[in-house]
Amino acid sequence: MPTWLSNQIMRAFHKRDRRQIRLLNDCWFFYYNRQWTNADQTQLPRSKS
Repeated sequence: MPTWLSNQIMRAFHKRDRRQIRLLNDCWFFYYNRQWTNADQTQLPRSKS
């Protein structure tokens, strides 16, 4: 998890800002899924044409 995102999540939890927590949680899942999708695509064997 990027440091900036971790810091903002901690700040949102400290302030008990539910809207911000939900938004940052969505950002994290978007980032996480994007990272795994890109990693999976780079590991796939290429078909020979």
